[in-house]
Amino acid sequence: MATLIKTDRLDKRFGDTAAVDQVSLTIDSGSITGLIGPNGAGKTTLLRALLGLNACDGGLEVMGLDPRTQRTQLQEQVCFIADTAVLPTWMKVSQVLDYVTGVHPRFSREQAEMLLSRTEVRQTHKVKELSKGMTVQLHLALVMAIDAKLLVLDEPTLGLDILFRKQFFEQLLNDYYDDERTILISTHQVEEVENILTDAIFMRGGQIVMHESMDSLAHRFCEVHVVGAAVEQAQQYGPISARSILGGKAMVFEDADREALSQLGQLHTPSVSDLFIAKMGEGR
Repeated sequence: MATLIKTDRLDKRFGDTAAVDQVSLTIDSGSITGLIGPNGAGKTTLLRALLGLNACDGGLEVMGLDPRTQRTQLQEQVCFIADTAVLPTWMKVSQVLDYVTGVHPRFSREQAEMLLSRTEVRQTHKVKELSKGMTVQLHLALVMAIDAKLLVLDEPTLGLDILFRKQFFEQLLNDYYDDERTILISTHQVEEVENILTDAIFMRGGQIVMHESMDSLAHRFCEVHVVGAAVEQAQQYGPISARSILGGKAMVFEDADREALSQLGQLHTPSVSDLFIAKMGEGR
């Protein structure tokens, strides 16, 4: 796979606060990468830097371009849905389609209309008449109808009910994603995205805590359910987290001796959400 995004000690500060703190990472084309972290972790600031919306220091390259100086060229290949994205409320949906048709050369109105036909959004509706879920569906139809190489989503399902959230990600996979497109999703709702990701990035305090492919997680991390006297033995192998279960502990280990741990209890692959909790609390 080709490298689509590359940063080298990327840094963004607001006064004394490091929103993005010396971040170095690479993201390959064709991946679905989850940028996962609690509120205030620096996810949105990092995404805005990648899109050329925030001034920042350090090395930065997206699709061979520097977003700080070549933003116009970059925007032709990138789509972005922000958690605070809004559309003019006075416009009809048909007028929104007219506008995007006129300003974006890679937009297919036919594709957008096909996607909207599967929803309850009608072209005669005004934006102010749409529910939040329907507004997100309109946003998604607009960006998925643009022939872009990179789709950036910042908390795209924030505030939506579970039905709309499920439909959102199903539509994203079925109607947009292919091996030549890349999706970068920022979220703190780990359970919603873990089944669609190819890669996961954990972020805390402006820094990257973990960056792994989903395939490698099963090899590097394991969870052991131990009871009784085995709990004390398992502690000797240095778990990165432990939580109580009936009669014992569920412990998460990183790069540990699996054969030895298997003698102490049942081995499992931790879910991304359990691993996220483990890594966020590591060292605290």
